[in-house]
Amino acid sequence: MNDLVLIRKNLFRRKLRAILMMVSILIAFAIFGVLASFERAFNASQDRATPDRLVVVNKISFTQPLPISYYNRVAAVDGVVQISHFSWFGGYYQEPRNFLVAFAVDPENWMKLRDSDYVFSTEARAAFIRERTGVLVGARMMEKWGWKVGDHIPVSSSIWSQRNGSHAWDFIIVGSFAARIPQADTNAMVMNYDYFNETRSFGKDLVSWLTLRTSSVAANDRIASTIDGMFANSPYETTTDSEKAFSKAFAAQLGNIALIVELVVGAAFVTILMIVGNTMVMTVRERTREIGVLKTLGFSGGRILRMVLGESILLALLGGLPGLGAALLLIGSVRDSLMSFVPTLSLYPDIAATAVGLMVVFGIITGLVPALNAMRLNIVTALGRS
Repeated sequence: MNDLVLIRKNLFRRKLRAILMMVSILIAFAIFGVLASFERAFNASQDRATPDRLVVVNKISFTQPLPISYYNRVAAVDGVVQISHFSWFGGYYQEPRNFLVAFAVDPENWMKLRDSDYVFSTEARAAFIRERTGVLVGARMMEKWGWKVGDHIPVSSSIWSQRNGSHAWDFIIVGSFAARIPQADTNAMVMNYDYFNETRSFGKDLVSWLTLRTSSVAANDRIASTIDGMFANSPYETTTDSEKAFSKAFAAQLGNIALIVELVVGAAFVTILMIVGNTMVMTVRERTREIGVLKTLGFSGGRILRMVLGESILLALLGGLPGLGAALLLIGSVRDSLMSFVPTLSLYPDIAATAVGLMVVFGIITGLVPALNAMRLNIVTALGRS
């Protein structure tokens, strides 16, 4: 009988206790897998931000609008190579729970600006510029709703209304776009700003923000200062920052996701650590006389230590690996419903690898104290203990 067999038999000596500990560890790592993956996907927009793109927003808040007249003035700033304006639509399909990421844009300039992120067919480019009621829909959104090019779709807004009082616009899908880079989000829809601006009942000639590409990253600070200086002391003062900073601020609307993940996972791990650690101490104490017998038979203190640590690590792996499997199933079950908020949600390989590393560390921490006690145990003391 080798040490691995002894470790396994010792772990499952009290099957109910072992199973309960594994379930506790499973829950902890399922929580870790789901929340860490959600946090990564939620902040993915920051990863696709390019350093030579700047975003101009209202100085008060990016939720406040800017006049469309700023568009040409910013475009004329030295060093601005491309520019497009965006207006948040706040759309949904058929009913409010079917949320859509939708923007009103200047078709031609938006496609030029986003050409490094998305792939547009020649037909889609021409149709989007030509058709005032046309929309371009990302590949993932097309797949999600089963739409195809040529479909007429009613899109409602929770923010805007038409001049006739209706909150719904009838659009025709004139084309689609695919991701050129892995992190680009194609769960989105863009519409013609001129058509949207003419039909809405309020907010005419206002946009949500401007996005521009600079001639070089080195010129970013100069260009940002120039733009903000142009509109200083005006009714609509601006703040110009990198696209990554803007994406981070946009994501922060739902709170500090990273902090929430750390607190929840940390609380779960500390609780499970205390429970499993205490249980491991009790388990080893119950086997005091047996450890004395093993030492009498020639088992060294180091070998005893390795066996106890091995038992603790095995327990962590047997609970943690199914926990990652449970996280994978949970992510798969909610991926479609959360696509509008976290379009790239999945159990990322590096998160899974980190989880496995944590399992080993978890096993060492919970087993170290009882393993050291077992290693130092005197044979006479061990055999004499009832």
